[in-house]
Order: sequence, then structure tokens, then C-alpha cells
Amino acid sequence: MPVVEIDTPRGLARAHVHKVKSARGAVVLGHGAGGGVTAPDLVAARDAALEERFTVALVEQPYRVAGRRSPPPAAHLDTAWVAIVGALRADALIGLAVIVGGRSMGGRVACRTVDETGAAAVLCLAFPLEPPGRKTPQNRLPELDAVTVPTLVVQGERDPFGIPPPGPSREVATVPGDHGLKADPAAVAAAVRTWLASGVA
Repeated sequence: MPVVEIDTPRGLARAHVHKVKSARGAVVLGHGAGGGVTAPDLVAARDAALEERFTVALVEQPYRVAGRRSPPPAAHLDTAWVAIVGALRADALIGLAVIVGGRSMGGRVACRTVDETGAAAVLCLAFPLEPPGRKTPQNRLPELDAVTVPTLVVQGERDPFGIPPPGPSREVATVPGDHGLKADPAAVAAAVRTWLASGVA
């Protein structure tokens, strides 16, 4: 499994690339705010995509590569992500239709930048719809609604951030568990596998 280092305007990023022969496409996934690319739901999605003959890149944002746990402002994340996907498209994923996405914050980044990355579809794991306990509501549904390409959201049925509704191009699969999506990785994998098998890319 090659690890690709990518220079971005926000520092060095890292992509863990898992290749398959005769790939049908590629899936590029980012991590959550405080986590990494070994989160159970990311691993489950990776394995499902590999089974469906998609090459997979699990991406570490520059702040994580630099050893920081707290993410920078959204604009910094988005700038780095666009550079990362562009670099992968020009090299490791050349010629492949690309699905972008990620876990929680990583899914938000993918949604906000979908036009710039030219993605064929979006995969969100545990989309953080509305942070619980805030005095001022902060609903992120507009970020999902702005995406017009096929989208899958895999959400824990007890996620305290809530469950987004389906949309014109958006499927929502609920699985056992909360925002961590750790309770049933097999259910996460099954939802991703079914969606990819439907020919979204």
C-alpha cells in the first residue's frame, strides 16, 4: 500500500492508496476532526469499495500530518482537500472517475468542494448535521443540499447530531450506533457496497 505525500498550500498531506486491478473508479475519503484514517467506519468503507473494485485513497489533512489534533478553519481544510484530490487525479488515480467523501468533518469538506474537485459522487459517513447542545442552532443541511451529484449518507440511528433527510440525489442509510459508527462496521460496509454496486460512478 503506497503512502503518497502531497504538498498543498496548507502544508504536507498524506494519502494511503489501496489499488485494485481493473478499477471501476476511485474513492477518496477524509478523516473526522480529531481522528485519523483508521476509524472503524472509514476502514469499513474502504474494504467495501475495494470489494467493488474501486481504488481507495484515505487522506490525512496537513494539520494531522503535522501532529495537531484541532482542525484549522474550514477554508484551510477546503484548500488543502482540493489540492490533494487534484494531485491524486493527476497521478495515482489518473483516468478514474472519483468519488469523494469522508467521516464527519471530512464529509463536510467533500461536500463544500465537490464542484472544484469534479467528483462523480459523494460518500458521507456520520455527517454532523447539527451539533447538539448549541445555544444558536448550526444546521449544516445546506452543505448537503448544495451537492447535485449522487450522494450517500451513512448515519448512526442514535447519532446526537441527527439524521439528514433524503434528497433528490441523496440516499440516507441508517445503521446501528451513534456518531462514532463503531457499533456495526459490517452494516456500514454493506450500505457502501450496495450503493457502489448500483453504478453511481
